Amino acid sequence: MKKVTGIGGVFFKSKDPKKISEWYGENLGLVINPYGSVFEFRQGADPDKKGYTIWSPFKEDSNYFEPSKEPYMINYRVADLKALIEDLRNKGVQIAGEIEEFEYGKFAHIIDPEGRKIELWEPIDEVFTKEYDGKSTL
Repeated sequence: MKKVTGIGGVFFKSKDPKKISEWYGENLGLVINPYGSVFEFRQGADPDKKGYTIWSPFKEDSNYFEPSKEPYMINYRVADLKALIEDLRNKGVQIAGEIEEFEYGKFAHIIDPEGRKIELWEPIDEVFTKEYDGKSTL
């Protein structure tokens, strides 16, 4: 079934990503890694299965959020990225680029009606479980 299954990540621009990450680590207890922080959760449909949400500051001059002019981007976890992108394309939704595949999942980007870039992610959570098990924040 093609649908959003949760929040995959919260990304925002920062004047100094390293410094802001350290602040969140020191003051709010986030466990910081080179990309930000990873939050572990149990998936509602299968409580034995772990899932992850990423929190990540980007450099202020990053062009990763383009063509959006917003200083943030939400990443949504999805169940079937290829089917979802095909459905969205058929509905006339603006697709930004092609589906990309990495060891930790598939990614695609769309643009909402107000010009915000949205990242869609079909995760391979097992990769994060191997990397962050026991080091995640809740």
